[in-house]
Amino acid sequence: MAWPTPKERLGDVIVSARTLPISGVSVTIPHKQKVMGFLDGVSDRAKAVGAVNTLYWQEGALLGENTDVYGFMGPLKGLSRMPGSALVLGSGGAARAVISGLKELGVREIFAANRTHERALSLARDFGISAVPWEDRHKCVAELLVNATSLGMAGDEQDLSPLSETCLSPNQTVYDLVYNPLQTRFLRDAEHSGCRTIDGLSMFIHQAAAQFRLWTGKDFSLDQGTALLASILY
Repeated sequence: MAWPTPKERLGDVIVSARTLPISGVSVTIPHKQKVMGFLDGVSDRAKAVGAVNTLYWQEGALLGENTDVYGFMGPLKGLSRMPGSALVLGSGGAARAVISGLKELGVREIFAANRTHERALSLARDFGISAVPWEDRHKCVAELLVNATSLGMAGDEQDLSPLSETCLSPNQTVYDLVYNPLQTRFLRDAEHSGCRTIDGLSMFIHQAAAQFRLWTGKDFSLDQGTALLASILY
């Protein structure tokens, strides 16, 4: 059930969530930050990201979690070796979830680049990582490249990529958080360059599985979930 929620009605919706017989709530933009003030507690992970996307009950308390971090980490855990360095392109909420996940996974060197450099600098200060000017992003040699921008998303930016194909090499892993379209230009260029690729649908389904686990205490088949989601989205 979807609850369209104007900003001024967020508190009323949380009151409703506390009274209805539901196991939890998925929170979307633009409420991921403000909702934290209406909860009984939030996880350390959500505090680090500065946003909540999942509400769930625990011993009578309504708590907040950020399963985008779980979602991002899920596909990386299947790699034979964790990358030692990463370049994150973007500085919004998705980028914050990515950097939190990378730090949890023990990635040693993390760089952030954004079209507005001041935002990359702010992100670097918050997480203790390095900021790279957008115009110099192609000079940053990292084993993992993550697109956390809207470049490549269906619409006006669909034919755009955050990095030129000439910057890619076969020893890199390219991870695009955009899931519509499934095969972005960034991923097509990466495959052509011989890179390992991870698409945004993989993150989407892993974060959904984390939500489902919080709400029900159970797991669901990632393969079946991916197939169902793909049939709806594409």
